[in-house]
Amino acid sequence: MKLVENKISVDELKKMSEKMFGSLVKAVVDIEKEIMVVDAELHSDEEELLLENESNQENLWGINLYPEDIDTENWIEFDSMINIRPSSGNRSCSIEDPNIRKKIITIVNRLVTK
Repeated sequence: MKLVENKISVDELKKMSEKMFGSLVKAVVDIEKEIMVVDAELHSDEEELLLENESNQENLWGINLYPEDIDTENWIEFDSMINIRPSSGNRSCSIEDPNIRKKIITIVNRLVTK
């Protein structure tokens, strides 16, 4: 697992994706601190690392990155079991709030360099 507070290259993500089925990299984004953790088998492991680093649960969202598709809008998939939060109005694995999706896109595009 890698905590990304500044930058990570798309080439580094591509290397990480080679280990995963479907050429993806799992990530959890902290939308308050504007950081993310990448490269674990489970979103819950990444979530745990962020919680240990004083992130708040309500700010953590699981996504999948497809570095081979970085030049398309489909390179970020807003899907993870950790996103199921009925008490917060998110009743599925997908991130339903368009404002949260936009914030995640902004954070990921700032952190990932081509």
